[in-house]
Amino acid sequence: MVLGKVKSLTISFDCLGNSNIPVYSSGDTVSGRISLEVTGEIRVKALKIHARGHAKVRWSESRNAGSNTAYTQHYTEEVEYFNHKDVLVGHARDDDNSEEGLHTIHSGRHEYAFSFELPQIPLATSFEGRHGSVRYWVKAELHRPWFLPVKLKKEFTVFEHIDINTPSLLSPQAGTKEKTLCCWLCTSGPISLSAKIERKGYTPGESIQIFAEIENCSSRMVVPKATIYQTQAFYAKGKMKEVRQLVANLRGESLSSGKTETWNGKQLKIPPVSPSILDCSIIRVEYSLMVYVDIPGAVDLFLNLPLVIGTIPLHPFGSRTSSVSSQGSMNMNWLGLTLPERLEAPPSYAEVVTEENRQSGLAPVAAFDDFQRALQGPLFAYIQEFRFLPPPLYSEIDPNPDQPTDEIPSCPSR
Repeated sequence: MVLGKVKSLTISFDCLGNSNIPVYSSGDTVSGRISLEVTGEIRVKALKIHARGHAKVRWSESRNAGSNTAYTQHYTEEVEYFNHKDVLVGHARDDDNSEEGLHTIHSGRHEYAFSFELPQIPLATSFEGRHGSVRYWVKAELHRPWFLPVKLKKEFTVFEHIDINTPSLLSPQAGTKEKTLCCWLCTSGPISLSAKIERKGYTPGESIQIFAEIENCSSRMVVPKATIYQTQAFYAKGKMKEVRQLVANLRGESLSSGKTETWNGKQLKIPPVSPSILDCSIIRVEYSLMVYVDIPGAVDLFLNLPLVIGTIPLHPFGSRTSSVSSQGSMNMNWLGLTLPERLEAPPSYAEVVTEENRQSGLAPVAAFDDFQRALQGPLFAYIQEFRFLPPPLYSEIDPNPDQPTDEIPSCPSR
């Protein structure tokens, strides 16, 4: 798009770390460049940037005020996280078209660096929902006399990190429910459901291992299922609008009367979804795992287990432990092949500690003596006295073999 002599105006961000995507968190410095390409010399009043982060909610509801009257009620709310403005070229005044104080930009491509710091407060994660959004953007504005401003806006992503390695998110979630079906005066046996997951916090791409037991003592055929739901809640003017979306699901085997099904870690994978939003006053994004029994012709029996989708994944303690165990067993096998038939005695005390070290260890240390006198306790004198004393001599023959005696009872066999 060519506007006069302005050929292009672009915005680029400096990505943090090795990432190629501009993603930031609270307290980070957002930096980048405004690129301006012109085909001839131009005179400008200012090249400005405007950066803003905000959460916004909006929805409408129809109301009836009588038999022939209807109106629409609008609900809006907004939370601003930051609002930063800066002038890269020229001056901030743009209310006149005078030729004074103009800045000349010659033909060619020019780059202007910008940077600003995100506030050190909890920032809601970037989000696009049905009735609201959380957005962060930078806008560049080129002002010239007698021309309309040239404007360009570009968004960047903010993640408010949620570490799932916290104790509250590592705690198991479990529940049990039972339902008895009634049909007129006839009552069938109960349907029972127990379910458990290992923790509350997960990250996208992980699989939730579901442990469940479903017992069908009714006269109907039932089907156990599991689903992950995302719940979006929007708040404005004391009202709340909620949207629930299906994220992932799985189906078990149909159970006839008297049958039981057990899930020993049945896996349900979490697709790429937005992290939970828990700190925003007008938008909340929450997740839950619903394990339920689909009962034809009746209300389903279900358990809701809350989930938190975070951004910092689980530390691999479990895999690390298993890895260490496997390496340990491999090392033990290797040691079993290379151990000598006769163990060698450990080095003598004289080979490890020289006489000079022993004497220096027995000699009082000034700083230690001062500390000892300050405390006036016998324990430090005891520790100092026995520093570097030789250990008992090593011998392959026990000098004190066990002597059977009637006074020591033998350990009863198990």
